[in-house]
Amino acid sequence: MDKVKVIYWSQTGNTAAMAQAVAEGIKKEGKEAEILDCSSVSVADLKEEKAFALGCPAMGAEELEEGEMEPLVEEICAICASKTIALFGSYGWGDGEWMRNWVDRMKEAGAVVLNDEGVICQEYPGDEAILNCENLGKQLAAV
Repeated sequence: MDKVKVIYWSQTGNTAAMAQAVAEGIKKEGKEAEILDCSSVSVADLKEEKAFALGCPAMGAEELEEGEMEPLVEEICAICASKTIALFGSYGWGDGEWMRNWVDRMKEAGAVVLNDEGVICQEYPGDEAILNCENLGKQLAAV
C-alpha cells in the first residue's frame, strides 16, 4: 500500500486540520496520502484498501454528521471486516461519546481500529492533537 486514503467531513476546518496532520504522518513514513472529502468517496473506492483513515467531528448530540458522513460510514460497515481504520475528529462540548460509539461500531463490523480508540480534540487541534494525528498517520502507513 503506497497510497493511504484519509477521508473526512469538516464544517469549521477543525477536522480538516486533523486530516492534514494524519496525512503528514503518512508522508513522514514514505507513503503517499490522499486526502478526500467524504462526499467524493464511495464504498467501491475503499473495497480493496487494506487500511484508511476516517475523520468526522461530533455533531448535535455527539453523533456523526448525518448528511454525508453517516451514510458513508453505514456503507463502510458492510465492507470493513479485517480492514485497519484510523478514526479522528474534533468536538465542541461533551466527553467524546461520539468517538467511543464510532469505535465500537467499527469494531462490531469487524474492523481493526488503530489503538482501539480514535484521536479527538476539543475545537481546533493544538500542538498535542496535531502530534497525535501525525502519529496516527505514521501507524496507518505501517499497516
